[in-house]
Amino acid sequence: MEERLSVILVNYNGRDYNDNCIKSIFRSTVGEKLEVVIVDNASTDESLKELKNNWGEDGRIHILPLDRNYGFYKVNNEGIRWALENGSKYFLLLNNDTEIEPDAIERMLADYRRTESIVVPKVLYADRPDIIWCAGGSFSGIIKKACQRGLNEADRGQYDESGRCVFANGCCMLLSDKIIEKSGFLDERFFLYYEDTEYSLRAAKKGIPISYCAEARVYHKVNGSTKGNQRPENAYYITRNWLLCNKIHMNRGRFCLFCIYFLLNRLAWTVIWTIQGKGDMVKAVYQGVKDFKNGRYGKY
Repeated sequence: MEERLSVILVNYNGRDYNDNCIKSIFRSTVGEKLEVVIVDNASTDESLKELKNNWGEDGRIHILPLDRNYGFYKVNNEGIRWALENGSKYFLLLNNDTEIEPDAIERMLADYRRTESIVVPKVLYADRPDIIWCAGGSFSGIIKKACQRGLNEADRGQYDESGRCVFANGCCMLLSDKIIEKSGFLDERFFLYYEDTEYSLRAAKKGIPISYCAEARVYHKVNGSTKGNQRPENAYYITRNWLLCNKIHMNRGRFCLFCIYFLLNRLAWTVIWTIQGKGDMVKAVYQGVKDFKNGRYGKY
């Protein structure tokens, strides 16, 4: 009996990306019963209408429109919950600004069956497919900042050996019902950014390994789904959520040391943005710190 695998796509104004991503999924060689669950996060462009027109009659696709923007992580959770309730065993969380190789899902699934791990692929730039964006990941020292292995390196085969890593990038990760049962859903307080860092750290505490599958390849239109990092709202989420993530996963002494580094880091960026005349970025950082202190999470 074939087991069902659901690819979870979050759409927010993704009309430039959705069709190519979906077409790449359905070129997959995976033997499992494959479906795509698209959760629309109250898009304001024509992307939801186009999805319904282009794919609404395809029985392999399920479109779940939401009434407002609930944030990337709550929406992923909505897709996972829907898929769980409808009998799926595996869940591939995939950014809609990606395209995957035909054998990527099959290889990731085989890796999971060997290791019972969260599985991540090799991710390359879509416009520069010989350049690595992420080949597994790690955390840097005391600050617990996620590091993408191989970032911006030419792909010469130096990361072609699969194996354990400690950071699962949220661009593409394979989960199972067993992993969800043990580690839970994504933390919806984050809204945007740092959920993959938090989930990786939580998985480690639960004894769930993370596996890098070098043979599986994904091509990412970097920042297509978030429209780039140099925006006030993104500076806000990075500021607030970095604090939140480390408060969750550090003891008090280590968190105090981190806060010293964090304040110096944000101060440096504040000086740079002030010189550049980007007062909205400075304001966003201040608001992020303030909201963390006051326990205010969700949307900026």
